[in-house]
Amino acid sequence: MLSDVNNDRAVDLVVTGSGVSPTFYANPREGKFPALPIYDAQLPATVGVTMLDFKADSALGAFRYPAMLKVAKAQSEMNGILPGTELHKVFTWMRPNDLVWNYWVNNYLMGNKPPAFDILAWNADGTNLPARLHGQFLDIFERNVLCRPGEMTVLGTPVDLATITTPTFVTGGTTDHLTPWTGCYRTTQLFSGPSTFVLSNAGHIQSLVNPPGNPKATFYAGGEPVDDPQTWLNAADKHPGTWWEHWADWVIERSDGTVRAPDRLGSTDHPAREEAPGLYVRDLAPAGR
Repeated sequence: MLSDVNNDRAVDLVVTGSGVSPTFYANPREGKFPALPIYDAQLPATVGVTMLDFKADSALGAFRYPAMLKVAKAQSEMNGILPGTELHKVFTWMRPNDLVWNYWVNNYLMGNKPPAFDILAWNADGTNLPARLHGQFLDIFERNVLCRPGEMTVLGTPVDLATITTPTFVTGGTTDHLTPWTGCYRTTQLFSGPSTFVLSNAGHIQSLVNPPGNPKATFYAGGEPVDDPQTWLNAADKHPGTWWEHWADWVIERSDGTVRAPDRLGSTDHPAREEAPGLYVRDLAPAGR
């Protein structure tokens, strides 16, 4: 995220929601939690398949052992990064039947080529995490600091999610094994601003990569979120198609109108550089890391 980009709408997907959500500050309690000059909190924000309250049951809970987290943090601090390959291994072994043994049987025992699957190709495009960012994610995960007012700071400012009045659009996936939808739903109760929740009939990645045209796609949408996620679901309406169109309508309703699309990429302050996908895909971690 660029801290000097103004008047934009934040879209925070998966783990980025844990890092960016604390910047959605507006009208915090006077004198206790001063506003952060990062994000105009009157603008809408989208938080997709993201857990902010880690008390919710999830497969990630299997890793919440202090000794294990201490070792993980020490290793990334020593190397300066957490390699994307290591992070990929963690998530892969959370679904070994589908993501490990399935390919071992098909590719190795049967000698077949792995099936072409666009979403898995996208999923394999991992990135390294800086050690400090990794360490903060581990603190959020272990001590649930986002739900403890003042426990976490951003640019020296204590964070209290309850003071955030940003309008939010929150999503979950019915078969998401990483961030269960009931845990994602909890985000609607953490902020003070108006919140909309939609539930897609897919897993962690497929609920996001969900373009129009999929005849199997459905989603649930309802009225104002209530405390209990199951109560909300029982009252929600089931819709055919992708939630993207529902989200687009939500954003348009909270926008100031349309503007002409730019004729070129970049700006004076942030000029376009090399062609996509960029140089970062060719960056290598130092040897041995």
